Amino acid sequence: MNFHQILLVLKREYVTRLRSRGFIIATILIPLGMLAFIGTGIGIALWDSGAEHTIGVVDKTGALYPRLEKLAGDRYQDLSPLSDDSLDARVLHERIDGYVVLSEAHLRLEENPRFVSSGAGGISLQSSIQSDLQTVIRDERIARAEVSEEVQQIFATGISLSTVKLSPQGEATEDDTGFLTLVGMAMGIIIFGSVLGYGGMLTRSVIEEKTNRIIEVITSSVKPIELLLGKMAGVGALAISQLTFWLASFFALATAAGPLAGILLRSDPGMTTVPEGAGGIDPAIFTMPDISPSLILYFVLFFILGYLLYSSLFAAIGSAVDSETDTQQFMFPIMIPVMIGYFIMFRAMENPDSTLAVAGSLIPFCTPIVMITRIAITDVPFWQISLSILLMIVTFALTMWLSAKIYSVGILSYGNSAGFKELWKWIRE
Repeated sequence: MNFHQILLVLKREYVTRLRSRGFIIATILIPLGMLAFIGTGIGIALWDSGAEHTIGVVDKTGALYPRLEKLAGDRYQDLSPLSDDSLDARVLHERIDGYVVLSEAHLRLEENPRFVSSGAGGISLQSSIQSDLQTVIRDERIARAEVSEEVQQIFATGISLSTVKLSPQGEATEDDTGFLTLVGMAMGIIIFGSVLGYGGMLTRSVIEEKTNRIIEVITSSVKPIELLLGKMAGVGALAISQLTFWLASFFALATAAGPLAGILLRSDPGMTTVPEGAGGIDPAIFTMPDISPSLILYFVLFFILGYLLYSSLFAAIGSAVDSETDTQQFMFPIMIPVMIGYFIMFRAMENPDSTLAVAGSLIPFCTPIVMITRIAITDVPFWQISLSILLMIVTFALTMWLSAKIYSVGILSYGNSAGFKELWKWIRE
């Protein structure tokens, strides 16, 4: 095997695709799309935050409306003197978004309050009204039960959970499980999408060279195995370059998101502000928790191993067919383990130490997606990480051997796409 020839193929594959217009546009548009997505989300949130709804209240108890007014006075309007027909007319003429009639039967829990509306506000408004009514009816029932002020405070007090995570050395650190769960899911999805995207790119590259008969010229000076390794390495280097640019853009956006959110939400009374004189919102509450360098290293490692494992199979598929439409019969067996790993990833998010998550992270074809999610969320034993890496390397050696057998015959076969029977014959020979 001539490594100089592999390097030449790698360089050709990398430079040719790096300079292509489609690659440049996609590389730039993804970060811009992320920026547009984040900006649109913030804009919609700010736009929607100003939406106001007016809900009429007919209070036959004389006690519930004052509580509603104290709880959310901007939302509720006392319309007790009006009849049902007048209330319906106000709803139809959009003078109010809806109304609710409250009686002693509701306080005795004999029936549920009925909210009449034209559908304005949707399920979000309905949920808010239900929550408000539940609060005021509960408080009024407690007050009428003549319980002590201390008991009333007990019912009104909410409890929040403060979580702390112990390091392997026994040190208490801030628990960022929620954030790291999202990071693990994002890394798993990136590997999932990259395996399919760059694997498909490799397949199309092989088919293109085969159908244009370029492969005949190339194989006259390069061995099929050298060509296969060079193409895999070239597309892999291209993938790492593109992902590096995207990740750098993501972290830059994440770094800027905190101060930007602080400026945009400066007037939100519900947010925690900095001390008087500082002005605006404290950007620290929007800062992104630290990501361990080891997690990034593991992400790169499992990304490379996952790409190598699947790209060898995608290259073999490209060599066995004459057009992209003929690849479907071979794609299905490859897609099954990828999709299984994708679904196990969500189970790993809920319980990273479950039997299914551990088993899935040790199955080579599922390892890249599942293991990185587990590593991000919990402290995975080093022996499990080492075993998963070893199993992936062994599996890659096997798939590479099979793919090389198929590739060396398939790239020079024209006319009809091969079936599973022909592939087995090529492997045996």
